[in-house]
Amino acid sequence: MKISYNWLKQFIKTDWTSEETSALLTDLGLEVEVVDKYQTVKGGLQGVVVGHVLTCEQHPNADRLKVTTVDLGDGNPAVQIVCGAANVAAGQKVAVATIGTTLYTKDGESFVIKKGKIRDQESWGMICAEDELGLGESHDGIMVLDESLKPGTPAAQVFKVENDEIFEIGLTPNRADAMSHWGVARDLRAGLLQRNVHVEMITPSVSAFRIDKRILKIDAVVADAKLAPRYCGVTMSGLTVKASPEWLQNRLKAIGLTPKNNIVDVTNYVLHELGQPLHAFDAAKINGKVCVKTLEAGTKFTTLDAIERTLHEEDLMICDDKGPMCIAGVFGGQNSGVSETTTSIFLESAYFNPVSVRKTAKRHNLNTDASFRFERGIDPTITEYALKRAALLIKEVAGGEVTSDVIDLYPKKIEDFQVVLNFGKATKLIGQELPKETIKKILASLDIKVNSSSDANLGLTIPSYRVDVTREIDVIEEILRVYGYNNINFTKKLNATVSNSARTEDHKLQNIIASQLTSQGFNEMMANSLTTPEYIQLSDLLKDEANVTMLNPLSNDLAVMRQSLLFSALEAVSYNVNRRNADLKLFEFGKSYHKVLLGYDEKKHLTLTISGNRSAESWTAAQRPTDFFVFKGYVGAILSRLGIEKAQTKPVVSDMFSEGISLAIGEDVIVEFGIVKKSVLKHFDIKQEVLFADFNWDAVLKYVTNKIKFTDIPKYPEVRRDLALLVDDSVGFDAIYNLSKQTEKALLKNVNLFDVYQGKNLPEGKKSYAVSFTLQDTTKTLTDEQIDKIMGKLLKSFEGQLGASLRG
Repeated sequence: MKISYNWLKQFIKTDWTSEETSALLTDLGLEVEVVDKYQTVKGGLQGVVVGHVLTCEQHPNADRLKVTTVDLGDGNPAVQIVCGAANVAAGQKVAVATIGTTLYTKDGESFVIKKGKIRDQESWGMICAEDELGLGESHDGIMVLDESLKPGTPAAQVFKVENDEIFEIGLTPNRADAMSHWGVARDLRAGLLQRNVHVEMITPSVSAFRIDKRILKIDAVVADAKLAPRYCGVTMSGLTVKASPEWLQNRLKAIGLTPKNNIVDVTNYVLHELGQPLHAFDAAKINGKVCVKTLEAGTKFTTLDAIERTLHEEDLMICDDKGPMCIAGVFGGQNSGVSETTTSIFLESAYFNPVSVRKTAKRHNLNTDASFRFERGIDPTITEYALKRAALLIKEVAGGEVTSDVIDLYPKKIEDFQVVLNFGKATKLIGQELPKETIKKILASLDIKVNSSSDANLGLTIPSYRVDVTREIDVIEEILRVYGYNNINFTKKLNATVSNSARTEDHKLQNIIASQLTSQGFNEMMANSLTTPEYIQLSDLLKDEANVTMLNPLSNDLAVMRQSLLFSALEAVSYNVNRRNADLKLFEFGKSYHKVLLGYDEKKHLTLTISGNRSAESWTAAQRPTDFFVFKGYVGAILSRLGIEKAQTKPVVSDMFSEGISLAIGEDVIVEFGIVKKSVLKHFDIKQEVLFADFNWDAVLKYVTNKIKFTDIPKYPEVRRDLALLVDDSVGFDAIYNLSKQTEKALLKNVNLFDVYQGKNLPEGKKSYAVSFTLQDTTKTLTDEQIDKIMGKLLKSFEGQLGASLRG
């Protein structure tokens, strides 16, 4: 949210610098993220002055140029300036950019005025046209100024250039009361008073409001007061729709709004001034009375952006006798708004149900300044006040008269909140006892009234616009933020207890594995648990009925809790690849969420994602893409680090992989990993291969043991023997590995596949595996006879159970 400091100082007179003010606002909870400079003319016309043209002669070497002498009013002799404008003449008062002045083009590029020679004639500045100063579009000739101006007068003073500072405030959703300059000023006043700076709040007066004539009456009806608790309106006639005056345009431009016309600009001005959204209807386009109601589902309505929308039966609409004119609190209609031909309006000011507006805005994917405020809850007490304020401003900028009584439909007043504050509880939560008078002073500065007072408690009335302050704890938070968190004393002594915790606790294991993965070049990612329901269409195993849906989602893309972490990883891969960061190694600890028969189920996961090349490009080695076996090594390293050694290979269950395997202990699947299907990658516009592993972290925790085994380094050497085995294509290395371990359990330490060959000189349907076997006895040196006996036993098992033979 953008706040103009000049505008803010219309409410509260302060000589504090923008730096001091932004620091105070941040301390008060309105975090100022950026303070930007704003000027109604870029550069502020610094270095541009009024000049008096004393002489004007034809340039001796150019037909289209003139040589002038100009008095700049600085007490020095007149300077010579070469000018190409046809309308320059002696005796004129002109705008001169002096040497060193920076000017800006339409595209925002800058250039500096320097001393130069033009066709052998020196030029000490530039006599400027309107567009060269950023004051308009005209380039027909130089600007000729009022003759009464004195040479040397700064152009910024002549053209009333306004310099402002804009606070970019990161407004939290609970601070609905601060969604305007008035709201921010209230907080600023409270902070200043706490710092013994006494200031007065100045609010716009509406005492001049009056009904000029009663010649245009438009009745209004509210069908459901729960959806529109308060509705105000008034008509105005004899208006002239045109561009807004400069002061109004400057206020809107400063906070990033584009002026449209004087009527619409006033409604936007009051919105950002007081926080009350308003809407102006062309009265000539209203048929009969105004009715605030819902319509049948399926009703078509075209909004201001020329999009035809299908209404929901709960969408609150502003209608006339012929149909809908506006989505209440959200967006206007195409056929009822103010245009250049408008001469009379029906001006609306209302308080709409925040929940209703929020649901409607999200349903239609609309986010407007009005809905932003209505959704969070505006001040119901200023509805009529803001209407009168806007009416007076419209009369000021568009002429006309107020031509009806003010309609104010407010059947049930929204009451202020009643809260009891206990001093003892405040002290306990704040951590320091504040003087009771200080607490009362802070409450008064926040417009919180003290109804009753005792030694222990205060009975308080909270204004209804403070929708976030309804409980005692909320009041204590208000006291603390105004008093200042930095002013609370705290002890320098830190008390802590040392607890004995097992090595296998979840967070410790996560830290162990995270450290291992980061040392291997992985980066940790954290994805949103909210995702789009469309992803379940990518897998037959994900069911719509298992989705945990949000009752009031922020958007359609964040409507359900994720059933799988794969899609979050693919979103991250797609995001990075599109930004030319294609070599990725990511991991994430997270949860998946599932709706089950008796409630909800959360499952813990560790996921690994790899895509692109193994290492960065280098002159010392060629780049190689990451492959399945490298990835399998990372997966195995995690299980090895956790001491999980009994996992058996099984077919992968997930239908997300084109190739993959799973590792399981009994019926518990520990991890599934493989190459993600191209059809899934296509949905994320990923064209490179992606490998993904999904650890069932709950199962991992189940099989991690707290016992640590230590073995001595063997004294006796290990022995390696190699076999070239000819096997059927259907035989995998895992079969050779498992059979080897079963055949020789005592002395066989490791089995490794170091070469695979298929092709020429081999029988059809056969392949060659080159396998190494590492043998070791921890009590003595192995003899050749023992080694040959073991290798013979292994070969016999391979021949008998796998149909293998030694390759000749």
